[in-house]
Formats: sequence, structure tokens, C-alpha cells
Amino acid sequence: MFKLSKKADYGLIAVKHLAMHRDQHACSANEIADEYGISSTLMAKVLQKLARQNLVAAKHGSSGGYQLSKMPDQISALEVITAIDGPVLITSCVTSHGNCDATSKCSVREPLRRVNDSILNVLNTVTIAQMSEEPQQEHVLVALKA
Repeated sequence: MFKLSKKADYGLIAVKHLAMHRDQHACSANEIADEYGISSTLMAKVLQKLARQNLVAAKHGSSGGYQLSKMPDQISALEVITAIDGPVLITSCVTSHGNCDATSKCSVREPLRRVNDSILNVLNTVTIAQMSEEPQQEHVLVALKA
């Protein structure tokens, strides 16, 4: 099953939270963790990984915390996930680290590569700004009528 790690989920939660509060103040790991019921130690580790990849910046001092390093529309979901988990792969044969034992007889390598590329494309297209938008009631009504 293709599934994001908890850390990647928490990374997306943290970056979305920072996007939604970017005009107000820097947010601490504790603040974000408390808001979403997440371990503050784990949230601090997630934010440190995001900072190492320059997606968030640590602000020191009495009003310290974390802020986005870029505008929310310039950060993709893929960037956040990759910063936390590394490359997104649905199968080990898609990686460039060599061939698996079944490469010569594998009939699904190319189809799985295309699936992986499609997933990467979608995750790269979705921005944190889009994830931070309030859902439109009209879309819900249209979906219910259909």
C-alpha cells in the first residue's frame, strides 16, 4: 500500500499551519503540536528537517518559532514529503540504485514507473497555498447534485 509516513503527514500539517499563520507570528513546535495533538518532540524533529531543506526558517528570540522560507504557492506537497522521507517511490524497481533480481523478466516495471511519475507530478502540482484554502461550499453542493 502506498502511504505517507506519519512524519510526512506532520510535515504537511506543520507547513500548512505556518502558511495559515504567516502574517500573524512565528509558530513554535509546541504550538503546532498542541493544536493538532502531536508529540512536540516529533514535531520539533519534523520542523528541523524542513529547516535543513530551507522550507522553513527558525526565528530565534522571545518571539521565536518557525516561519515559511517561501510563499505558500511556491512550496509543493512533494517538496515537503521529500524533505521528510526522501524520494517518493511506489516500488523499489523505480529507483536508480540498480536493478532488482527480476528486472530481466519483469512485466510491470515500465507501467509502475509511469504510475510513479504520475504520482510525483500530482504531488509537485499541489501547493501549500492550495492545501490552505478553505473548501468552497459551492463545490460540495455541485458534487451532491451530480
